[in-house]
Amino acid sequence: MTFSHAKSTVGVTQSMANRVLRLLIVCQVLYSTIAFGSVLDIDKEEEEFSEELLLKPLPDRKVLAHFHFQSTAPPSTSFGRHHHLFPKPISQLVKKFRVKEMELSFTQGRWRYEQWGGFDHISSNNAKPPGVELWAVFDVPQSQVDASWKNLTHALSGLFCASINFLESSTTYSAPEWAFRPDLGNLRYGTLPREAVCTENLTPWLKLLPCRDKAGLSALLDRPSIYRGFYHSQQLHLTLTGSGSEEVDSGIVLEQTLTVVLQPSSWRTGKSYVDKAHSQPSWSINSIFGRKVGGKCVLAKSSNVYLQFEKGLVGELKNLQKENANSETNKLASKVFLSNLSFDLSVNPDKVFEEVDNFHSKSTSILYEFSVEKYNDSHPLDLGLTWKIPVVWSCQQAPLHASRFLMGSGNERGAIAIYLRSTELSEGLKKSDIVDKSCELRVNVFQVVPWYIKVYYHTLQVFVNQQSRAVADIMEKIHISPSKDKTSPGVMELILKLPCGLESAALNLEFDKGFLHIDEYPPDANQGFDIPAAVISYPDFHASMHFSEDGSLDKSPMFSKFQEKSLVLSYTEILLVPLTTPDFSMPYNVITITCTVFALYFGSLLNVLQKRVGEEERFLKSKAGRKTGRLSQLLSKFSTKLRGKPREPQPSTTVSSSFVSFKLILKILLVAGIAICWQYYFG
Repeated sequence: MTFSHAKSTVGVTQSMANRVLRLLIVCQVLYSTIAFGSVLDIDKEEEEFSEELLLKPLPDRKVLAHFHFQSTAPPSTSFGRHHHLFPKPISQLVKKFRVKEMELSFTQGRWRYEQWGGFDHISSNNAKPPGVELWAVFDVPQSQVDASWKNLTHALSGLFCASINFLESSTTYSAPEWAFRPDLGNLRYGTLPREAVCTENLTPWLKLLPCRDKAGLSALLDRPSIYRGFYHSQQLHLTLTGSGSEEVDSGIVLEQTLTVVLQPSSWRTGKSYVDKAHSQPSWSINSIFGRKVGGKCVLAKSSNVYLQFEKGLVGELKNLQKENANSETNKLASKVFLSNLSFDLSVNPDKVFEEVDNFHSKSTSILYEFSVEKYNDSHPLDLGLTWKIPVVWSCQQAPLHASRFLMGSGNERGAIAIYLRSTELSEGLKKSDIVDKSCELRVNVFQVVPWYIKVYYHTLQVFVNQQSRAVADIMEKIHISPSKDKTSPGVMELILKLPCGLESAALNLEFDKGFLHIDEYPPDANQGFDIPAAVISYPDFHASMHFSEDGSLDKSPMFSKFQEKSLVLSYTEILLVPLTTPDFSMPYNVITITCTVFALYFGSLLNVLQKRVGEEERFLKSKAGRKTGRLSQLLSKFSTKLRGKPREPQPSTTVSSSFVSFKLILKILLVAGIAICWQYYFG
């Protein structure tokens, strides 16, 4: 009974343990569901991709094409994610180096601010200096920023097949504080002005797109058409969305833009103009890119093509139409403009938008939208614009036009001059303030100078309207980081307070040219050394676009970006400074001459030493025998026989051997003397 009772007790205990274990498992599952419920909701968000193209005619008979591709990855758990549309290399790069924000651009050509504008979003954010420009913000402690920057440059160099890894050196990058990108910490900035841009950089950029260049708007990116243009700049900009935590990773927004300025081919179907200097060429998508839009990318959420007429063009067209039709009123001006009396469109637009601008009430820009979803390979989209009347207009300019040049001559010293010339101030500034001189125009200047250009910042001179002014009267804020030899470049950040009614302003800085080690010269050192472009920004002016419609443009990622206030900035020219350069052919000449002399010397010496001495001795014996005669030889033989001794060798043999050795030594000394004299006078 005791044994059976114990056995039953053990069975009950095991069953209770199993029930408790099952209960614990259920509780754990419920706890996980409750704890990570929000995370699971986050993971339900899908990745999105959109593609857009903006076309805009320019005053100098060219066309601006701005491609905008945006990929979005929502926040996810820290255990990793499987990407459907978002490029995995970018996600790994962000997570590995903890990049908070980054912008990389490859540019060929220079943006012409006077002809193509300087006050819109494209000229302020997508008009980059020639070469490569990279800046990044890291979410790491201050002591780890430089290490993250170096690792990032190597990763981008391999990803885009470029020499971005040259930016790892502390002599090529800087740490701006507030003049370049305000309110950003842990920022690093670097440029490579001489980096060549080609298809090897464009192909990796296209591989980040879901459809690459096989379908959608990216299929228009024909290599010969792109690189035949006057200016092109491909850009990659990524930002993090959300705060991020240990359980949830932040979302990533990747923007890929390509800005191209092209010259349309001459297909004009309209009337030939008498004044061809003022006529605008007619063009189409096929005439510009050599291809048509055969539909959208299947993976794209939205795909649209936009045609924009900027404010200056719209105002000029309305004025021309008013002159041709005297009965028109101001209320009907926009309707007349939209009736295609000045131009013809080969495709009817799906929507028409008009910009709302409180500061420029005289004219507003017009935007035509063409949806790509209803087109396919059998019925492609070929948007064309045909002008009917000649028109001349100008783009909206920044408050000042900035240029930079060198002064001085020689390879010892010089000066850098930044010249600011007034263009058209914003109409939002009151003329009374300008007359009373109570208005101030703030200008930020950011300039990086290599360490071998030793700038003397105490020589800074400021000229306003060609008159010298005290630096303290014009300068509001200044930050200078002097360069260190072979360690870091020189950085100058300053804020100028200029009167609004000024005509021109200039800044001068003197410098000395340093010397480099022979290993530090590039292969094309005689071409000169580049000083990166200076950045001129206006903190009181911002570029933005707003359209008065039902808010359908808010769904467009490109125009949502355009509606944000972006700082108006411009880049100056890249300076080419000639430095003292050694004659790199001199070592080659010295080595060549020295090797030639040594070859002649040792060749002659070995030739003399390796001759057969026996042949020379037989030749001398035969020659001596002929000189003594037959009679003397017979007498010598007869005397030796009488004596009974062997015949002794003739003394001529000793004389000949000594003569041979003397001749050999004389040749050696002669060759050595010639070599020494040649080395002394010509080596």
